[in-house]
Amino acid sequence: MFGCDAAVDSVIRKHYLRIRSQLLQQRYGVSCEQSSIHSRSISARSSSRISESPEISQFPSENNFASDQGVLVPTKEAEASRAIVGGTSIAENYAFVGVHHIFDQHTAGVTMLKFANNDRSRLCCASFDGTVSICNVTANPPHVEVVLKGHKKGVTGCDWSVSNDLMVSCSLDATLCLWDVASQKCLRVVKDQMDAEMLSCLFQPANNNMVIAGNSRGMVEVLNVSTGIYPRGGSSKLGGKVLALACDASGQLLWAGNNKGTIVSFLFDLETGKLSKLCRLTVVENCPITCISWRAWISREARDPTLLVNCAANVLYLFRVMDKEGGLQLKRKFAVHHKNCLVRSIFCPIMSFRQGACVVTGSEDSCVYFLNIEREEKPCVNKLQGHACPVLGVSFNYDESLLATSDQQGLVIVWKREKPTTNSAQQNTYV
Repeated sequence: MFGCDAAVDSVIRKHYLRIRSQLLQQRYGVSCEQSSIHSRSISARSSSRISESPEISQFPSENNFASDQGVLVPTKEAEASRAIVGGTSIAENYAFVGVHHIFDQHTAGVTMLKFANNDRSRLCCASFDGTVSICNVTANPPHVEVVLKGHKKGVTGCDWSVSNDLMVSCSLDATLCLWDVASQKCLRVVKDQMDAEMLSCLFQPANNNMVIAGNSRGMVEVLNVSTGIYPRGGSSKLGGKVLALACDASGQLLWAGNNKGTIVSFLFDLETGKLSKLCRLTVVENCPITCISWRAWISREARDPTLLVNCAANVLYLFRVMDKEGGLQLKRKFAVHHKNCLVRSIFCPIMSFRQGACVVTGSEDSCVYFLNIEREEKPCVNKLQGHACPVLGVSFNYDESLLATSDQQGLVIVWKREKPTTNSAQQNTYV
């Protein structure tokens, strides 16, 4: 009887997705041959609560790019960089209105999306159905290259190595898997040292031999993926459930957020993998931190290290990184529908080369929002309505030509950018 019900549910789901795909095609103009609904594709050094920051001072450079610890920071003299986006308005530059492709290879929520580093085509999708897929979104037609099966429960996070030759994924089955992208094989499966659900993971950006993970028992853990060993001193207690992780470009600063509304910064020893706690910030008590993203700058006028934080208190926060200990100060906040799900956001890749700066976030009202974080009033410059349930994952390819979004039902929509015109500065909201 159970098997019969499952078969009926599968038929209903396929029928529903087929109809939904057709409606999206009609609304957003994707051609029938493009859309393939069956594609295969220690205590803290300091502790604080959130506080408003004063106006951030600006320090323009005399050169086209200023260098800070190896990070290139664009300045307003970077004319060649500004030519990339022309003289168009920020709303025009983020006019993503057409559906490029729709993927439905996953049968449960797609919790995270990530385009490969400096890559237009390869998109990784991590799903609660226990699989990870890699899609080629620019092939003709777009298709799923592989569905990686190695976890026994839902996949909660994934990341690409710097050279994109390896991928890491973590799961509710208390394991972390290391994948070879070329051979599409699992190289190593490592059990959590506390046998706890693994909820977040990322490659150490300065040393891809190490992976950082967070588990459901509040531990931030460092793993040597070559040996499968957790190094001494590489684990630190945060408390709660560690849902979000982010590193700066040097790999020496790490931030971790939990389901209690707390963000803690750590110093990462690149040689030993040892973690040392630095600063603790309570954003909103008992409201989960579901995503953290780091950026060295948000405008071309100054270096301005910034964290973008999704908090399940219906708020998206923008924090300034104040010092070398990773201390945070609130710069801005935006209202977003977010109370119960693992909603994520992202900085736009080349936003620093234009006037204004944009981020994109999912939300529980089934919409995708483009927010100008330098605008005090009415920051929303675009809104996409193509999903029928909470939008969880968002990811840009490196040149911003495509935006991928995923939802709680497992649908992934790849949106294409409308080519901007140079004469119009009209703000648009697409519904």
